[in-house]
Amino acid sequence: MRASALALSCALSAVSCRFAHADKPVVPPAPSDAGAAHAATPAVTDVTAQDYVALPMPTGRVRLQTADGRFQWVEVEVAASRAMRTRGMMWRVALADGKGMLFLFKQQEPLSFWMRNTLIPLDMVFIDADLKIAGIVENAEPRTLTSRSPGKPSQFVLELPGGYTRKLHIKPGTQVEFEGVGLIPVEP
Repeated sequence: MRASALALSCALSAVSCRFAHADKPVVPPAPSDAGAAHAATPAVTDVTAQDYVALPMPTGRVRLQTADGRFQWVEVEVAASRAMRTRGMMWRVALADGKGMLFLFKQQEPLSFWMRNTLIPLDMVFIDADLKIAGIVENAEPRTLTSRSPGKPSQFVLELPGGYTRKLHIKPGTQVEFEGVGLIPVEP
């Protein structure tokens, strides 16, 4: 009986040691330890870095008018801060039809965009302060630093999936409408 008790005791010791050390559950740091935990792995602050973690952008909608007079609503993320505008559509691998990103600026001026770290072709719709399309750059080539502009002042830029403006027959000079965007603060 002593031999079996000794064997059972050794088996239980081995099991408890295995669970106590190798399979110990990971416990998140207590609130007082949060600063120390983050100090060990600094957050990525470069908004152009692939592993940058941004806060969610506000959302809204943009109404576009097609050449045949119909209207098409596009759901947009709204980039209204310098960091959001800089990050833009970088590192995204897809953008569905009917989705996009709207860039807001404080005032109308000549704007130009490039596609650094943007992995998909995009259409860029430049919109003036009167909410008319100033110009369109179709199918901007990804991963380039080529500056793209309609050559006219604008205050807003709507990025859409590449080829989307041609598909819907969106033309310069047409009026657009914003919904859910007016109260979003715009940073310089």
